[in-house]
Amino acid sequence: MDAWSFCTMVNLLLCFVEGLSAAPSDEGWSMKVQAEVRAMEGYPVVLPCSFSHPHHTLHSSLKVVWRLGHGHGSTVLYHCSSPTGTRVCQPDPEQDQRYRLEGNPREHDLSLRISSVGLQDNGRYFCRVEAPGHQHASYEDKMGTRLRVEAAPRILGLSVTGSEVTGYRAQCRVQGSPLPDIQWLDHNKLLDGSNVSWLMQVSPGQHQHTSQLLEVLPGQQYTCTASNPLGKDQATLYMLPPRQVYVSGDGPPLLLLVSLSLGAKVLLLLLAVGAWQLQGGGLAWTRSWFK
Repeated sequence: MDAWSFCTMVNLLLCFVEGLSAAPSDEGWSMKVQAEVRAMEGYPVVLPCSFSHPHHTLHSSLKVVWRLGHGHGSTVLYHCSSPTGTRVCQPDPEQDQRYRLEGNPREHDLSLRISSVGLQDNGRYFCRVEAPGHQHASYEDKMGTRLRVEAAPRILGLSVTGSEVTGYRAQCRVQGSPLPDIQWLDHNKLLDGSNVSWLMQVSPGQHQHTSQLLEVLPGQQYTCTASNPLGKDQATLYMLPPRQVYVSGDGPPLLLLVSLSLGAKVLLLLLAVGAWQLQGGGLAWTRSWFK
């Protein structure tokens, strides 16, 4: 055998040995999760997760970790430790109370409960278990559980922009999952889509978008309705007509009348206070005021 063939054989043997040492550390472990879980906004949800291990017993300490996302950008949501000989998994002191274990790790159940879920909880969750007392005794699910939170429509804002020169536009910002459909009504009459445009969605993770109604006229009433399979929400906007200015003849503007009315009430109040002070009550009131 020449030197080249010998070196080649040695390299193959080294690769084989390295391959054995790099065998998956989770061999003999298995984890069962649900691929997707759906939940309603404002209600609790449980993410199932159970595991099995190659050891007959796991009397050593256990650690349980739940993360949102995978890799370096993930966020640890829940972490607890179960010391040797105990059946309770104690969470960290600063643990968010929205998360807690629904199952018992000593019974191979790592299910996580989230109370009052919101749209911000959408994402993929991963569970992990560690047994520090055993070599390579740790396992994490690689696929994760997709949590989809659904929410009925909610109108977050209804406003008007523009001016008499550029024209007025009404904007309706809504939130929901599935993303709600938006319609505009003018006195219960469905408006033509030619006057409706869609603005950029705020953020895919927030499940929000905005509809804009063009050519909004003063003195009119407009209703924005948002709907999806879970429900419907609506809000009504009334555009006040521009303030009228009286030049002559018909009387003063309404604002002036209101001002006069308020001025008369203030004048009467001042006269009443002055009369009361003259009768002797004013001095005592003044002293008590400055005490």
